[in-house]
Order: sequence, then C-alpha cells, then structure tokens
Amino acid sequence: MKKITADNSTIINGIALGFSLAFLAVVPVAAFYTGEWGQILSNWYLIMISPCPLITDYFALGGLAGTMLNAFACGLSCFLFMVFLKGPSRANTLAGYFLVIAHCFYGLNFFNMWPPFLAILLYLKVKKLDYKKNLHICMFATSFGPFVSELMFRYTQGHFVLGKVNLTLSGVLLTIAFSLILGFLIPAILPGAHAWHKGYNLFNGGLAVGMLGFFLFNFFYRTMGFHSHGSVTRDNAVYALFDHSYGAFANVFFMFVFGVCLAVGWFLNGKSFRGFGHLVKDTGYSSDFADKYGMPLCLINIACHGSLFLLYLNLIIHFTEGAGFTGSTVGVVFAALTFTAMGQHPKNVWPLLFGYQLLSITVFVVCIITGREIPWSLSTQGYINSAAFATGLCPIVGRYGIRAGIAAGFMCASLCTSTSALHGGLILYNGGFTTGITALILLPILEHYIPKTRTEMKNLTINMRDMLTLIGNNLDI
Repeated sequence: MKKITADNSTIINGIALGFSLAFLAVVPVAAFYTGEWGQILSNWYLIMISPCPLITDYFALGGLAGTMLNAFACGLSCFLFMVFLKGPSRANTLAGYFLVIAHCFYGLNFFNMWPPFLAILLYLKVKKLDYKKNLHICMFATSFGPFVSELMFRYTQGHFVLGKVNLTLSGVLLTIAFSLILGFLIPAILPGAHAWHKGYNLFNGGLAVGMLGFFLFNFFYRTMGFHSHGSVTRDNAVYALFDHSYGAFANVFFMFVFGVCLAVGWFLNGKSFRGFGHLVKDTGYSSDFADKYGMPLCLINIACHGSLFLLYLNLIIHFTEGAGFTGSTVGVVFAALTFTAMGQHPKNVWPLLFGYQLLSITVFVVCIITGREIPWSLSTQGYINSAAFATGLCPIVGRYGIRAGIAAGFMCASLCTSTSALHGGLILYNGGFTTGITALILLPILEHYIPKTRTEMKNLTINMRDMLTLIGNNLDI
C-alpha cells in the first residue's frame, strides 16, 4: 500500500492543532463532569493571576474545565506561531509544543508564558536569526513562567491574597527586566548544557535552565534576604469530591487521543505499521525520527509510548498510595511525549521506568529490615513527575544497554525530590534538571567501565541497520 503524501511539517502542525482542539472540545465535557458550568472563565482567570511554583495543581486552583481552557489557549498560541512563521516545523518544534501544554496543568498559564516567550523573539530579531528555526527556544523559555508570576504578584508585595490582583510598579518593571535578561541568556547557555551531558539527556533545556534558575533563585531570595513562598492552595470542594484525582476522565481522554494518533499514523503510513519495528531499534542518540522514519511512524510512536507511560501511571497509582491523576500527573503524560519524534520509544524507555521500581523495592526492603516507616511510594507526586522526564535519558539505554538504563532510572529517582529546592520550585523543568545531573554523574562511570570499542561496534551495527532501513524506505520495499 502506497503511503499518503504529507510532509513532516504539515503533520507536526496538525498534531499541535489536534491536541489544542482536543483541549477545547473537552472543556464543556469537563464542566459537565464536575458541575463547574458557571465558573470556567473565572477559574481560568484565577489560574493566570496566581503565583505558581512547583507543584501548583491547576485542577485544585482553577478546576478541570478552567485548566483545559488554559491548555487550549497556550497550545493554540504555539500552533499559530508554528503556522504563520515562515519555514517548516521540525521535531524540536513539536518537542517545545509538548512541553508547553504539559506545564499548562501545573505552573504555566496564558499570562506568564508571554514575557519569556516574547523576550526570546526580541533576541532573535536583534541577532537577525531565523524565527521559525528557533521557535522551540521560545517555547522552552516558558519554563520560567513561575518566576514571572512570582515577581509580578508576590515578590515586591511580600504576600498574596487568592483572587486579588495587587500589582506594584516595581514588580512590573522587575518582571520586564527579568524577562529581557532571560531572552539574552537562555540561547547562550543551551549549547553549553549539551556539551556537559554529551547528548545523553534529551531534556537539554532542563539542565540549562535549571542551572540558571539555581543562580537566579539564590540571587533574588537568599542574597537579597527575601523569604520564598510555596504553592498557592485553594479549598476546592468539587475536587475534594473526586478525592483530588480525575482518574476516569484522564484515562478516557488519553485513550481517545492516543487512539486517534495511532489511527492517523497507521493511515498516513499506507494503512500499515511497517517501519515501526525499525524505529524502536533506534538508539535514540542524536536521532531525528521525523527525518529518518517520517512523521506517520512518529504518530504511531506517540500512541505507543504514551500508552506505555499511561499504563505505568495506572499501575503505580492502583498498587501504591500517593497522588492520583492530579493536574500535575495529567501534565507529565504530555511531558513524556516530548521527544517521541527525537529519540524516545517504548523499547529504550522501559528500563528507565524499571529503575524507579528497583529503587522503590530497595527502599521497601531496607525499611522492612530496619523497622522504619517507608518514606515514599512510586505514586508520590515528585516521583510521578520525575519518571516522565527520566525518559529523556533513553539514549543511555540505546547506547549502553538495559542495565545502564536501569541504573540511570535508579539514580534519577533518588535525586528527584531534592533538586527543586535549588531553584525554589520556580523552574518548571525540574525533571529535566534532574536527568541532566544524573547524566553528569553516570556518564563518566559508563565511559570508564564500558570499553569504548564495544560501544563503537554496537553503534556501527545500529548505524548500518538504520542506513539499510532508510534505503529500503526510500525504495518503498
């Protein structure tokens, strides 16, 4: 069967539009499900005018329907830039889009995304760089959204009253100056972070903005003698009725979305799954699946990888006590999809998730032997979030094997609850920051103990197989 003709850029734009419209479509469904018909816009407004350090659950703060509306507004805005800026959308553009919509459920909103986003555009204009080619950097910059909300609504006031806007001139000017500084610093530090982890952390922006956020938080708070505040809370009676978890709603939504991705990918791939077997054998290291295999197979990968992570969440939530399908939990499912067109697939991700289970088993055994209380579970919110971003270490699995991947997951899980304190929870990419630190620690060990010749021979075999696959796809055999 001949493949349907559709270029990668068109499919990437279609994915962004499809996910955005899915959010809009479920707004009335969510309002009916929770009974929040008359509060959708007011709840969305509450999300936009509130400080939102990690982990602010937008389901509690702004309700299910208000959060979906927030995701639609942010996602559609990114889509419009993808369409109207000249040039093709690339796999990294899609990665930026997924990170934006992921954090629309816990920390990013239609207000705080714009100052850093527009600041990067200003940088591109000053440096006379291509807007479309660097659009993903604009999207990555939104990771500083909590910083924007904090400086605007709480930093100079010293307090915050839920639902009340109390702006100060100093707060507005400070936010503008902060955003402009970000605009000219972020593009400068991203390449350096890649050199640190040598491409083995796909969430490259997480390490870069995490280090910058570490400095900025300490400057604004520790050095200046300001007290840092935690997440904003709200007594949401509706959310409490659902035991602070919209599990049924989330599962139906994701099964529908992943089902559509699978069907569309199958159709565009000539009504077949041919080639997907080759994709899941890819190492994921410095790999652009869109260019190598085509976006139809990437759509199938989105469906399969997303379903795997959704299954993982359901299992740990069912068998352990902790967080359910909160706003943060729903958001990180999208975060887990970030690099499904640039390196992630089920085969190189499962060892990382198994590493989390191994750490959990280790802690359980030690606590039983020593008679201590088990301090956490796999469904603790911090460990749920971290697992989604740990999937960015999949090139380690592809190049160094399953055991190395399990070790990477084990280490990442042991670090995940400590890194947010370094930046006060004001950086949304804390999971990417954690994976970056894990890569910095683990890579020298792997390079020291795994013979280079063995790794090179494995990579040579994989590269030859990829080349034959690419030739076969071009010949349509």
